[in-house]
Amino acid sequence: MATGTVRFWAAAKEAAGVAEQPFVAETLGDLVAKITVNPDLARVVRRCSFLIDGAPAGTRDPYTIDLPEGSVVEVLPPFAGG
Repeated sequence: MATGTVRFWAAAKEAAGVAEQPFVAETLGDLVAKITVNPDLARVVRRCSFLIDGAPAGTRDPYTIDLPEGSVVEVLPPFAGG
């Protein structure tokens, strides 16, 4: 299990009620499962993309993406014009 920080942006930040929070998770899929216990955040996260230490997660299965110790995961909702 890795520890790190998850940062929420725009609508994800509003739904989470915080800009960032610590996490303990092995994979991106594990982290997403933990943060989407909040139904408002779950609705937003379905449309989000993720950066792990600045690298895009892309369309890979999130359960195959290991999270390094001390990583920063950015939760990015779609932005207008993007």
